[in-house]
Amino acid sequence: MAWILLIISGFLETAWAIGFKYTDGLNRHLWPSIGTIVALVASMAMLLVAQRDLPIGTAYAVWVGIGALGTVILGIVLFNEPANFSRLFFVGLLLVAIIGLKLTHYDAVVEP
Repeated sequence: MAWILLIISGFLETAWAIGFKYTDGLNRHLWPSIGTIVALVASMAMLLVAQRDLPIGTAYAVWVGIGALGTVILGIVLFNEPANFSRLFFVGLLLVAIIGLKLTHYDAVVEP
């Protein structure tokens, strides 16, 4: 369940990052700003719950990786950002890193 929450949290991180672009830094457009804030709070809350059962280094790295990966992809699709080979190669490395962290994760709860 922790991994599912973490993945959803990463998608919500992408949502609020893209939301900032649509709201001009929360300076205009009331409803998109509210949606961005809701996505931000929900993303953080789910990360908080997920990290109870996952090592914080793994949880945070996967959360950031999913958010960055999604934001780059949506930046390309929605905002016509560059999609050259080098950029896509490094985005692919992000995906490999996220998958690698999942595959090398152990299920034991890490106690401080």
